[in-house]
Amino acid sequence: MQRLFSTFPGRWPGVGLLLLRLVVGTGAGVQGGTYLATATAPDITTQAAAAVAIASGASLVLGFVTSGATATAGLAFVILALPSAGPAARLFLDRPGALSLALVAAALVLLGPGSLSLDAHLFGRREIVFPHNRRPPAH
Repeated sequence: MQRLFSTFPGRWPGVGLLLLRLVVGTGAGVQGGTYLATATAPDITTQAAAAVAIASGASLVLGFVTSGATATAGLAFVILALPSAGPAARLFLDRPGALSLALVAAALVLLGPGSLSLDAHLFGRREIVFPHNRRPPAH
């Protein structure tokens, strides 16, 4: 995971990335849930997109596997905003809103999760401390 991001920004930039993750993640979860709750005779593609939106939204809120979750959430926004998804998919989110959230998701893919995420906790940089005693142990 560290190879994907050069740093995990902390302090205010980390809070900004947390807010972006919350907006995109909550939007994805609510959009997917709204679609599943209100769709009449949905096809398998839009049902899968709604389920992926819910799962990736939850992952984004936690900041876990952020790059993959953000990319799939952005794709789910676009799929659920297509005319073929039917009117139920657009109860919460219209096409310009879906495009806006997809663009914010693209920015999040490029910026990374920030220090206030599970990714930073699990995969962030570590400090290695060497002991001061450099003599080899006695046998």
